[in-house]
Amino acid sequence: MSDVVILGAGIHPFGRFDTSYEEIGATAAAAALADAGVAWKDIQAAYLARMYLPATSGARILRRLGSTDIPIVDVEAACASGGVALRQAILAIRSGEADLVMVLGTEKMPRGFMDPRMIYAPWQIEMGMSLNPSYWSMRARRHMHEFGTTDLHIAKVAYKNHRNSVHNPNAMYRKEFSLEEIANSPLVCDPIRRLEICAPNDGAAAVIVASKERAAKLGGNPITIAACCHSIARFSADFRCPADSMSATANNPGPTEVTGHMAYERAGLGPDDIDCFEVQDTDAFCEVEIYEELGLCGLGEAGRLIDEGTTEIGGAKPVNMSGGLISKGEPVGASHLGQVVEIVSQLRGQSGKRQVEGAKVGLAHVLGAGGNCAVTILKR
Repeated sequence: MSDVVILGAGIHPFGRFDTSYEEIGATAAAAALADAGVAWKDIQAAYLARMYLPATSGARILRRLGSTDIPIVDVEAACASGGVALRQAILAIRSGEADLVMVLGTEKMPRGFMDPRMIYAPWQIEMGMSLNPSYWSMRARRHMHEFGTTDLHIAKVAYKNHRNSVHNPNAMYRKEFSLEEIANSPLVCDPIRRLEICAPNDGAAAVIVASKERAAKLGGNPITIAACCHSIARFSADFRCPADSMSATANNPGPTEVTGHMAYERAGLGPDDIDCFEVQDTDAFCEVEIYEELGLCGLGEAGRLIDEGTTEIGGAKPVNMSGGLISKGEPVGASHLGQVVEIVSQLRGQSGKRQVEGAKVGLAHVLGAGGNCAVTILKR
């Protein structure tokens, strides 16, 4: 995929707003166009990632930039929607159908937990398995039992992400909390607490994707897409399922492990080659597990990684420099593209006080309902 680049990136802050989803999305789209130095009339196709918005939302949003007859396609794959939309744009360019494409993620979500009827079967809802924190907490407790992971380890992840968010003007929550405040925040579902979990909200992010040939003519500051992969859980539709003793067999790897391996292979890189990571932290334990599944450490070693400060901005493997979803919130359709925008900023050296020094390669990871997982690797 190294023949395709990101030419421009834009974002509308994540939070809760009285403005329409059309305005939120158009703001991010216009910012991406401006960053790329191209006009809306030059775009040959567009993809919208969304989950909660109505049909043809992409056309409704982008009509604000001007009338057009280009194909505008809405894409939905739960939290991985942005990765799937980006992958479709890459495929369009590699097929020769287009050489300048917009990818936009937009969402405007209700407060509270996601509507279970959109994701789960009736029997799951009736059994009380339809609220995300219930199975997040089961995973956490099993990991704690098997590997000695502690409440403090989980709190340290939230502490890091909240601290990083102070320097991110696009985050919903920009406040540092002490470990004591996090550990004493209200319990959502044992062991996960309020300050260790993300909130659904509104937001948008966009990128302009181009062939290397088109980008060379346009100039600017392109970032190469080394890989963009998507997969779903092979067996478990709604539960995280890594290849460890909790799933009984290494022949049943979970979606993060599968998609991460695909992305590393296609990029010709490994976890030690990545300078910075943006990963799914719908809850702080999710980030703990992802350290192991993406190969930042061995199975059961995430606690040590946290204690050593490896995932801090100044550490060997910085994770969630933006503050992660815990601080930004998660407008589902914009989630992955928001991560991609952060990685672009890092690789360009434009992230200010949250900048990872010398970052040349970055990875964005997202994991959601149905086991939908997307991993994108970028390099400069």
